[in-house]
Amino acid sequence: MLEWIKKLLSQISTVWGKWTIIQKIIFAGILVGALMGLVLLFTVSSTPSMVPLLGVPITDQDTNDRIMLKLDEEGVSYKLNADGRIYVPDDKIARSMRSILIREDLIPSETDPWAIFDVERWTLTDFERDVNLRRAITASLEQHIKALADVDNAQVSLVMPEKTLFSSEQNPVTVSVIITPRPGSDISTSRPKVEGIVKLIQFAVEGLTEDNITILDYSGNILNDFEGLESIDRLELTSRMLKQKKSLEVQYTNTILGSLQNVFTPKRVNIVNIDIDLEFINKTISTEEHFPIVLREDDPTTPYSELDTVNSITLSRNDTSENFEGTGFNPEGPPGQEGQTAPAYKDMNNLVGKYESDSTTQNEVVNTRNIREEKSPFQIARISVAVAVDGIWSWDYDEKGKPILEKGRIKRLYTPVSDEDLAKAMTLVQHAVGFSNGRGDSVTVQHIPFDRTDEFKAEDSEWRRQQQIQQTMLYSIVALIILIAAFFVYRAIAKELERRRRLREEELARQHQALREQTLRQAEEEGIDVEMSVQERARMEMQENAKNMAREHPEDVANLIRTWMVEES
Repeated sequence: MLEWIKKLLSQISTVWGKWTIIQKIIFAGILVGALMGLVLLFTVSSTPSMVPLLGVPITDQDTNDRIMLKLDEEGVSYKLNADGRIYVPDDKIARSMRSILIREDLIPSETDPWAIFDVERWTLTDFERDVNLRRAITASLEQHIKALADVDNAQVSLVMPEKTLFSSEQNPVTVSVIITPRPGSDISTSRPKVEGIVKLIQFAVEGLTEDNITILDYSGNILNDFEGLESIDRLELTSRMLKQKKSLEVQYTNTILGSLQNVFTPKRVNIVNIDIDLEFINKTISTEEHFPIVLREDDPTTPYSELDTVNSITLSRNDTSENFEGTGFNPEGPPGQEGQTAPAYKDMNNLVGKYESDSTTQNEVVNTRNIREEKSPFQIARISVAVAVDGIWSWDYDEKGKPILEKGRIKRLYTPVSDEDLAKAMTLVQHAVGFSNGRGDSVTVQHIPFDRTDEFKAEDSEWRRQQQIQQTMLYSIVALIILIAAFFVYRAIAKELERRRRLREEELARQHQALREQTLRQAEEEGIDVEMSVQERARMEMQENAKNMAREHPEDVANLIRTWMVEES
């Protein structure tokens, strides 16, 4: 044994000596990691296992503190994780503490009471299966009820008792529902909507009857107590009746106005009143008709009829005939004794009688048609219509075609509606509403002048406004023409004054130039040396150049003078 150990150690030392430094470091790291893993494994395995006190984390710090305070009072060791879950040493302590927390009302409201059954197990008991079934049905019902447009929230409580051997001892399945209606919803007063929820619950739970369903709102009012909804149903029926009555009255009003406004124009027709009395009924009529049996159809291509019918066909027939002739049977007593025949019948003894009877029983079959007719839920009991028709108002004009004014207002002429037109209008209204004397309908069409004071005031104001606009436009045109004429006159006078001023200036310049030239000539004749200014010399040179140009190019000078005169004019 020692030799084997020595041999093993020698082999290890030989291999260790052959390894490089990197291989030795890797081997040492692996050995250290394995030792640390073993130490951690032993440490964790030696730590006692703990179970959660509640199935959900507690987010409310106040509730969490009160639960931990209760655990401290009961002397239970616990551990609080970072996610808010509280752990206790074992399942027995957890069940005991849950009972205490329920008793002290320390269970958070958001805690699911069925969360204890969410723990994964290898096996399931029948009780747990029943609980899971109940939870699934409850969650499905809540989901379906919350999906309704009139429900904001719903809470369902389902009770499914254990099945018993005898049905007489079986407790019924019950369901209670608390719903929160959406704002503006009428589900609390709408019987059809509540009945829909009742049917939804009844068909979702096996063995549930309508009497064992209770639906409440958040105020505690029972919604499926339909005995208390009779007054609401009557109000709803009355509301539907009034809506139907209003709809028919609007329909008939449009029909009457449509038929009369095309004749008398819309402004001249007014429906004073239309009233329709309705009777709401719910009636089904079943009738049975018997008609002949057709043996041969009629040929429509021939001028005569080949139709052959019989009233009935014999299905069976029984004929019976009876014939009798003789004395019949007269009862007698025992031998040696007088018979017991009544005295009234003794005289009929030994008389010969004859009897005959014939009877026939015959079964006939006929064509039958069954008709089931649903009557309308309402029928018109009486119609009352009153229509007022206005005459024709027209303006009165003078000989020049201008409206005649009276006290600042336009004079108008009124043409009443003739009796013949009123009779025709009444006929149109009667046909439009389906007039019936049997129902006691009443239709009245009268000629009444409408009060059109405001309309006439508006027309007069509009006419005066148009007249003012026309006068304003006329005065504006005249003023514009005067302004234009004054402008042209002013322009002509200004040009004439400018022309005269220019001519005067030219005349003065010419006189000054002539006087200057004369002075120069006199000075030259007398031999006086006259000094001229720069401007005078430039003017003299310009005049000499102009004279020379006029002598050399007379046509150009003429065109220049002509252009200058056109521009000045």
